[in-house]
Amino acid sequence: MNFLEQRIAKEGIVKPGNVLKVDSFLNHQMDIKLFDEIGAEFARRFEGTNINKILTIEASGIGIAAITALHFPGAKVVFAKKTKSINLDGEMFTAEVESFTHKNVNHVIVSKKFINADDHILLIDDFLANGCAMMGLIQIANQAGASIEGIGIVIEKGFQQGGQIIRNLGYKLESLAIIDAMDANTGGITFRKQ
Repeated sequence: MNFLEQRIAKEGIVKPGNVLKVDSFLNHQMDIKLFDEIGAEFARRFEGTNINKILTIEASGIGIAAITALHFPGAKVVFAKKTKSINLDGEMFTAEVESFTHKNVNHVIVSKKFINADDHILLIDDFLANGCAMMGLIQIANQAGASIEGIGIVIEKGFQQGGQIIRNLGYKLESLAIIDAMDANTGGITFRKQ
């Protein structure tokens, strides 16, 4: 087991409906030392790429992307917003994203000021299930004409279709932990060998 799988096995809680709660260290309370290990591992896996931007989606991806950026010298973090606010101005890239967790559809937006065709982007998110959020980020990066250098996922639900869809599109997808099965009755988690 790698460092992340150990943490998931120790503190993750499996809930009915294929839900994995990791809010004690990943997406509510954040363990910054763990995030630093995650960032270092993404830097190792995407070594040799010319990444200058990390693109994620609010809210859970922001902390992970910010700490990961420290491992890519000079990289800026941009996050897609789920709601338009009065302080957003100018032209926007938009994508429609269905949330597995929240069971709703969001129109995510990124200002055209912050990504463009000169950018080499690493897409980052905490979870990959059906792939809807990541497909939205891919769509935004493509609208900008940016180069997607890779996709980094902290936890992939390998028993759902998102990872396969994205890999079939030809993107380099690196998931730090891939779960092949979860059992809400026993709390058991089966990790894919990588």
